[in-house]
Amino acid sequence: MTAVTADADDRAFLGHPKGLAYLSITEAFERFSYYGMIALLVLYMNGQLLKPGHVEHVVGLSVLRPILEAVFAGGAHYSNQQLSSAIYLVYSSTVYLTPLLGGLIADRVGRTGTIIVGASIMALGHFLMAFDASFLLALVCLMIGAGCLKGNIATQVGALYAAGDTRRADGFQVFYLGINGGVIFGPLITGYLGQGIAWHYGFGAAGVAMLIALAIYLSSLKRLPPDPPRGARTTAEKAARPALTTREVSVLVLLAFILPVLALSIVGNNQIYNGYLVWAEANADLHFLGITILTSQMLSVDSIVSVATLLGMVMFWRAWKTRFPEPDELGKIAIGCFFGAAGVACLAAGAALTPAGHKVSFNWLLAFHLLNDIGFANVLPVGLALFSRAAPKAIAGLVIGFYYLHLWAGNILVGYLGTLYEKMTPVQFWMVHVAMVGGAGVIFVLIKLVFGRLLLVSEDSEPDMSTVAIADAQRTP
Repeated sequence: MTAVTADADDRAFLGHPKGLAYLSITEAFERFSYYGMIALLVLYMNGQLLKPGHVEHVVGLSVLRPILEAVFAGGAHYSNQQLSSAIYLVYSSTVYLTPLLGGLIADRVGRTGTIIVGASIMALGHFLMAFDASFLLALVCLMIGAGCLKGNIATQVGALYAAGDTRRADGFQVFYLGINGGVIFGPLITGYLGQGIAWHYGFGAAGVAMLIALAIYLSSLKRLPPDPPRGARTTAEKAARPALTTREVSVLVLLAFILPVLALSIVGNNQIYNGYLVWAEANADLHFLGITILTSQMLSVDSIVSVATLLGMVMFWRAWKTRFPEPDELGKIAIGCFFGAAGVACLAAGAALTPAGHKVSFNWLLAFHLLNDIGFANVLPVGLALFSRAAPKAIAGLVIGFYYLHLWAGNILVGYLGTLYEKMTPVQFWMVHVAMVGGAGVIFVLIKLVFGRLLLVSEDSEPDMSTVAIADAQRTP
């Protein structure tokens, strides 16, 4: 087998290299499997796995449960809902650490082999979800497999293009569309099978999707660029790295301070995969235009709204800057936080205004998704754009890797808040999220006022647009 090199003349797929088609479809099926599984995870644990007759068979849970209760509850006994949220916490946060491991492995054995092994492990994980005993092992497989895929396949997309090829940014947008196709259809199909028929049908569909992703990737190997040379940098390369300036050190300190604020900003959005599903299952009227929507399928609703708002915000800011000054990244992130807080406030308002014994109107949920996703469009992609622009060029890759740590910290916070769900009224639960997301917006305003000039102009001010496009593609968690 002979892999191709980056070729500026390869325009076989919509004006892009043919390999982009294979990688985009591969990632679409991988995202189908991931989000299809995550849509069922908390509902499945609450609805079946953690109930008598099943929970006794989960290997390792008797060891994990007291650890989680000791770390997050001070030793207090967890209810099923609290335990499911704690398990979600561990899974959804760790999945943002394993790409660091996947990157290290790929640097030593090659990206292609790492992706193949990762896809195989993910498929195994999905099928292991069919058995009570192997549930925790399945989650470990899914975390490791996702870590091997998450960054490495996106890196291969960039490697399809030669240096200076202006098609790269558009290529990532094509890649992004494939991802969002998987995000939309995954919960629709696995939700219908898992909630509508049997849980394991849904998990099985996710496993089949992962096998399809693996088969497509294997068929693409001749159309992908070769892995870069492996091994440590030469002494000359190390010596060529310039020392950081005083200004760059100051920027790094500020970016480190911003990370926990970004973690606060995402709790409303990321609670969609945990407490929101539990709350909606019990309290919301999931009918729209005469159509019954399963709780797990609300993730597909959110994905559709998210794609529309991402595109809408791009067009809005382009139109805005033709007549008015465009806010910088910190300004946009603050605006996004306030929209996100307003979205979560709709859930609190719906819970407060709905008479006892009645279900919260679906319109409140739609208002939440619309406002929250407008906020998302101005926080996550813009945050990565800020980090990619402001990071010292000599360590830009490392800084971008650390940027994703706010998703790790944010998901820990989301899981912990989920364990408090039963201790609060729904209004209190959602208002805590409003306070956190809105508080993050206030902090970003203060950062802009006090330190904005430090980040406003960078010595290397040109953002890496391919990296920004990846941010658009990564719908959390």
